[in-house]
Amino acid sequence: MRIDKSFAIEAPHDTVWKFVSSPEKVGMCFPGCQSVTALGGDKYKAVIKVQLGPIKTIFNVDFETTEKRQPEFLAYTSRGEEGNRASRLKAESTLTLTPLDECRTQVVYTSELSIVGRLGKFGLGVMKKKADSMGDEFVQVLRTQIEGPAETLAGAPVTTEKYGLSGRQKIIAVTTAAIITYLVFYFLTR
Repeated sequence: MRIDKSFAIEAPHDTVWKFVSSPEKVGMCFPGCQSVTALGGDKYKAVIKVQLGPIKTIFNVDFETTEKRQPEFLAYTSRGEEGNRASRLKAESTLTLTPLDECRTQVVYTSELSIVGRLGKFGLGVMKKKADSMGDEFVQVLRTQIEGPAETLAGAPVTTEKYGLSGRQKIIAVTTAAIITYLVFYFLTR
């Protein structure tokens, strides 16, 4: 299954790159992400809680950066499985950042994803619908974390919980982990 998403963030290119380069920061934007751990080099592990229909499960996903061109492009692979090995996933993904102007950045990501096992048995339509919903939620939280809370039509600020973030940031490992975690979760929850 191929996943493509494109959206703009109201922040300078450099600010967006720094944020998406932190797995701890980006991981907390993904619905269901319970933790992101740097393993060293360009490798990391994420634990993602997923619910698809009546199935609730936890995936352990390993990510590895395969190419980086700072501050505009990342390519990475991900492999993971449910704790009980009932489902497995594999993905190859890319992330591209393009400055639109001094204060806006275009984010484009793609992922070629396959899931086998019990979650792979759900129809493609069900998987895509859930992935779209989770993808939209991720984008909203990511924007809020980078841009700050938006104002409502009534003028009251939208309340959004700010996540506690560790001081340890590995630029490539963090970015890759967060993005792959999102793509995996996006596909699993469609």
